[in-house]
Amino acid sequence: MTAPVKKNDRLTVYIEDLTHDGAGVAKVDGYPLFIQGALPDETCEVHVMKTLKNYGFAKVVDITEPSPNRVEPPCPVFNMCGGCQLQHLSYEGQLEWKRKMVRDVMQRIAKIDVPVHPTKGMSEPWNYRNKAQIPFGMNGDVPVAGFYRTKSHAIVDTNRCLIQTDEADAILEGLKPQLWALGLTPYNEETKQGQLRHVVVRKARATNEVMVVLVTKKRKFPQKDVVVEAIRKLVPNVKSIMQNVNPNNTNVIFGDDTICLWGDTTIEDHIGDVRFEISARSFYQVNPIQTEVLYKQALDYAALTGEETVIDAYCGIGTISLFLAKQAKHVMGVEIVPQAIEDAKRNAALNGFTNTYFEAGPAEEVIPRWFKEGKEADVLMVDPPRKGCDNALLETILSERPKRIVYVSCNPATLARDLRVLEDGGYKTQEVQPVDMFPHTAHCEAVAWLELV
Repeated sequence: MTAPVKKNDRLTVYIEDLTHDGAGVAKVDGYPLFIQGALPDETCEVHVMKTLKNYGFAKVVDITEPSPNRVEPPCPVFNMCGGCQLQHLSYEGQLEWKRKMVRDVMQRIAKIDVPVHPTKGMSEPWNYRNKAQIPFGMNGDVPVAGFYRTKSHAIVDTNRCLIQTDEADAILEGLKPQLWALGLTPYNEETKQGQLRHVVVRKARATNEVMVVLVTKKRKFPQKDVVVEAIRKLVPNVKSIMQNVNPNNTNVIFGDDTICLWGDTTIEDHIGDVRFEISARSFYQVNPIQTEVLYKQALDYAALTGEETVIDAYCGIGTISLFLAKQAKHVMGVEIVPQAIEDAKRNAALNGFTNTYFEAGPAEEVIPRWFKEGKEADVLMVDPPRKGCDNALLETILSERPKRIVYVSCNPATLARDLRVLEDGGYKTQEVQPVDMFPHTAHCEAVAWLELV
C-alpha cells in the first residue's frame, strides 16, 4: 500500500485524538499522521516530515482552528523539554482526555464495556513532584543542568521546573555556577569524562524533610565538605546528603554504591496517617497528594471488613500494603527488589503493624509457592510495572481464584490486556477509576475492581 501523502507535502488536516505520548493524530484517507503539539478538534496546516508504510509524522505550520481547550504553556522550555507533553491543553481538557484514553483501551483492547469514571485530578496541578532527577552536563565549556529533550539525552538547560519543588529549583539554579569552584566537573556522556552525573532531590511533603543525592562517576571527589556546605546553604531544610557512585557507561541513573555524606540516611514522609522512611533509592510515588487519592480508591475497591487475607503483588516499600493492613486481617507483600522489601519491613515496624509479611522475589514465582504451601487470599492487590502482570502470575490468579482483585496500573493499555485475560478466566470488571498522578504529562494511572463470577 502506498501512503496517500509524501515527505514535504503541506496539507490541512483535522486532529481526531492524541497518542499515548501526547501527539496529535490526523488521518488522511485512513493513513495516520502523528503531529506533535496539535490537539483534538483542531484544524491545522501541517508539513509532512516522514512517511512509513502504516503511518507518518508531520509538524504544525499553522493552527487554523484552535481547540477550545488550547492554552498558552506557562513553561518557557515546554517545546524543548521532554518532561511535560500537555501544558498546551487546559487541565480540564487533560482530565477528560485521560478518561477517554482509558475508556478507549477498555473497549479496543479489553473489549469490555465497563464504567470508567471521570478522572480524579488535582486542585493545584503544579509543583507536585517530590522527586527530581536532574542531569548535569556540558554545553561547550559551560555547565548545564535541567531535563532531557524528548527521546534524547540532550539536556535542556533551565533554572526552574513548574512541576518540581522549590528545593529542586534551588539546586538547578544555584549549583551550576559553583561546580568548578567545588571541583565537581559535569559528566560528559560522549567522552565519559567528568564527575557529576545527576543530582536527585527528594522532598517529604508531610515533614518538609529533603534528601539530596549526588550521583558521581567515582567515589572520591575533592572538597566533599565544601560541597556539603554549599548544598546546605542552597537547601536549608535538607536532612540528608548522600552520594551514589555510578561508574558504568549506562543510561541508568543509580549505581550500586551509596554513601552518606551528611545527616541521616533516610527522610520520613506520611501518606494519610501511615509513616514511611525513604532512602536514596527507595521507590516512592512522586505525587504524594494524588498517591493518597489513588490508595484510598484501591482501599475502597478492596472493601475490607477486617477478616480478609490480602496479597499485595509488586508491593515496593509497602505503601499500599500498609494502607491495607489497617483494615485487613493479614497482608502478604512480594517485590522483586530486596532493598524494597527491607524498606517495607522497616516501615511496617515503624507504624507498629504486626499483621504483615514481606518476601523478596518475582511475584510470578513467590505467589504460586505461597498457594502451594496452603496460604490463601481473599483479595489480591496488583500494582505492576508498565509492562503489566507476568503471564505466570495471571495463570496463578486464574487457578487459585481469589474472590476480588484490585488492579492498580500506570499503563492503561497493559491493564486492558490483562483484564481481557482475567475476564476470559471467570472475572468480571466492575468499574475503572482513572487518577491523574502526573498532571501536564500524557501518563495516567487507573484502578480497576474485579469480582469472581
